[in-house]
Amino acid sequence: MEIQKARSTMTPRHFHSIPNYTDHLVLVCPQHTLIQQRNLRPLFCSHSVQPVVQDPVMQESFGKESHYYKNTGRKKRVFLLDVNPICYKGNVPSLQSFAHWISLFFSQVSLTDPVIAVIDGERGNEYRRQLLPSYKAKRRKYWHQFPDAGKSRSTFEKSHRLILDILQNCNVPVVKIESHEADDVIATLVEQVLQRGHRVVVASPDKDFKQLISDDVQIVMPVPEFNRWSFYTLKHYVAQYNCDPMSDLSLRCLLGDEVDGVPGIQHVVPGFGRKTALKLLKKHGTLENLLNTAAVRSVGRQYAQDALIKYADYLRRNYEVLSLKRDVSVHIEEQWLNERDARNDSLVLSNFITSMKDSRNLNFQCRHHSNG
Repeated sequence: MEIQKARSTMTPRHFHSIPNYTDHLVLVCPQHTLIQQRNLRPLFCSHSVQPVVQDPVMQESFGKESHYYKNTGRKKRVFLLDVNPICYKGNVPSLQSFAHWISLFFSQVSLTDPVIAVIDGERGNEYRRQLLPSYKAKRRKYWHQFPDAGKSRSTFEKSHRLILDILQNCNVPVVKIESHEADDVIATLVEQVLQRGHRVVVASPDKDFKQLISDDVQIVMPVPEFNRWSFYTLKHYVAQYNCDPMSDLSLRCLLGDEVDGVPGIQHVVPGFGRKTALKLLKKHGTLENLLNTAAVRSVGRQYAQDALIKYADYLRRNYEVLSLKRDVSVHIEEQWLNERDARNDSLVLSNFITSMKDSRNLNFQCRHHSNG
């Protein structure tokens, strides 16, 4: 959900490779608080009528013989971009990281397909923290990650304004809903796009989105090891976990999420691990089915049976915390689904990278002069 470098069990073998043709400089720069946007209209909408460009990366990734590609190739593809994660290099906020990944994303992945960017609303974590105080408790506010943040809030806000300007100038609508995390907004928009008969690609490294995977919902994520974006599909999920994505949320509720501060059942019952959880979910499908069954009859070994009865409320709370909400008050606008006019991409991103490089050189010269 919120952005830090997520610990994930995914490895490079779980992804489709995308050829990398672009190199960019990296400039670490403070980010900023988001500009308030209380209405639901995007900061910018594309009204381009440019023809759709075929995506050779997609075709190369899945191949002509791919059953998946044949089944979904006729549907319009809409990208939902989770902005915060690509603004970090590791755990360090980085404008250059954003420029690098957004450039690869536009040039090699989305092309002229519609893209809707989503950013976290203020106080987006409060609902879940009321349920579970440890939820993301170890994550410091972005503002406090910079030694000079308290001295210059204008610098902080300027950095974030730059990100929004790039998205606007590249014809990407931006959505921010107060008191909601970007994950919940994206999950809600996924449902609305699917209802219009399109397929969805969620662009994010966040493992929370795996609970949305289906025949018509993919994930594409930045993979620093390969320096490229790679697709993660239903086929990959089943190969990795040997279970249906419908069980993903239930599995995480049982195992917990250390990064998000959600304790798993193994913290109270050490013998109840992944193997036991997978076995039970394969048989019962969902956490709720498992808990309901365990309440009336035996579902496995005695330690598992006792744990499911004793800690049922504990597990249901985990489910409430980890499940993505799909009822956020946001409504997709038809113009957001237009083909994106990508003609400005190269110029906008090149100018941004050049300005960041010039700014870094100027700062270096100033520090050198003052030290001299």
